[in-house]
Formats: sequence, C-alpha cells, structure tokens
Amino acid sequence: MKEKTMGRGKIEIKKIENVNSRQVTFSKRRAGLLKKARELSVLCDADIGVIIFSSTGKLYEFSSSSMEQILTRYKRAPNKLELATIEHIVENPQSELNAMKEEVAKLRALCMRMQGKGLDGLNFKELQNLEHQLSEGILSVKDKKEHVLLEQLERSRRQEQKVNLENEALRKQVEELRLTVRSACDESQSVKRKRLAMLDEISDDMNDKGGDDSDISLRLGLSTAACCNGKEHKVESASDDSDSQMASR
Repeated sequence: MKEKTMGRGKIEIKKIENVNSRQVTFSKRRAGLLKKARELSVLCDADIGVIIFSSTGKLYEFSSSSMEQILTRYKRAPNKLELATIEHIVENPQSELNAMKEEVAKLRALCMRMQGKGLDGLNFKELQNLEHQLSEGILSVKDKKEHVLLEQLERSRRQEQKVNLENEALRKQVEELRLTVRSACDESQSVKRKRLAMLDEISDDMNDKGGDDSDISLRLGLSTAACCNGKEHKVESASDDSDSQMASR
C-alpha cells in the first residue's frame, strides 16, 4: 500500500526497519493524528478519544472529554457490529475486494436472468420464482405506465382548456374589432349620404335660379323684338307716303 504526500513522492506503507527513523516518524505522525483529532472535536462538536501504544509500550491518549466516559459510551454503543465490520475491511482489504467482486457477479447474473438470458443451470423452483418476480415486475411497470398516461392526459386536457379559453378571448376581440369597423363604415356611409344630399340641394337651388334668369331673358328678348318691329313699320309708312306724293306730282 502506498501513500501520496504533499510536496513529496510516493511512500510505500510498510514497517520502517531503521529504529531511529521509525521513532521519528512515530513522533511526527502521532502529533499530527492527535492534532487532527483535536480539530475534529472542535469543528464538529464530536466526542473523540484516541489511545496509542508505541512499540515500546508507552501510552499516548487524547480525549475531548473524559476518557472514562468515552470508553463507557463505546462499551454501550449499539453499532459495535458495524465498527467491527469496518475494522475487518481495513485489516483485510483483499478479501473484502474479492467478496465485492462476487457480489457484482451475482448481480450481473440476476440482471441477465431478468432479461431472459443466462437461465442455464436453474432448477424448476428457481425458474418459478424468477417467473413470479418478472410477473410482479410487469404488473408494477403496467401500473406505472397507466399512471404516467393518466398524468399526460390530464396535462393535455388542461392545455386544451387553456387553448380554448385563449381562442374564445381572441374570438371576442375579433368580433369587437369587426363591430367597430362596421360602425365606422356605417358612419362613413351616413356622412357620404348627407354630403350627397347637400350637393343635390345646392344643385336644385342653382337650377331654380338659372330658370328665373332664362325667363327674364326671354321677356327682355320679346320686348326688344316688338320695338324693332314698330320702328320698321314706321319707316315703311314714311317711304309709302313719300312715294305717293311723288306720283301725284
């Protein structure tokens, strides 16, 4: 087992044969361990107890509170089995790794059986149990599928209602605009009719005035013609008288 440290190369974790080097390393790492324990107790408000025996049998310890209370709590702790399992893993990493590999292989085989593969070697009872598990799984999948479909239908129904409301609002707006445009057109037509009526009245008035002028002109024309005819008649009478006088002479 190897450990990587800051600013240094990889150090192989094994017993240090040199006694002096071993003592120096023990002192440094013991101090670091106790410092980390103290920091952990302060930062996380944890109740920590550390007991260390050197190779010479010397005792070193640290406790965030009373060591006796910590040991009493440790003896009464209900999770000793879990602690023992953790210690076993640390002490026997290779055996634990092999056990984990076996567990992974079992899970893979189970997954393949759930897919209908790797059924060789199973007896009737195991096949029957597998069929029961698959049937329960299929029923669960069907129930989940129906639930999802119902949720989707409900969402679709809500969206449809929302769209219908929006369409109804737009239809009302279009109808209002149509009525507004129709009213504006009616008003425009009414204004046009009024203008045409006014123009017709003005035209009639002008026609009436034009007729009166024609009558006056006709009357004036007849009087002038009568005067001219009277003058011509007088000239003709004077010429007849002069002719008759000359004949008598």
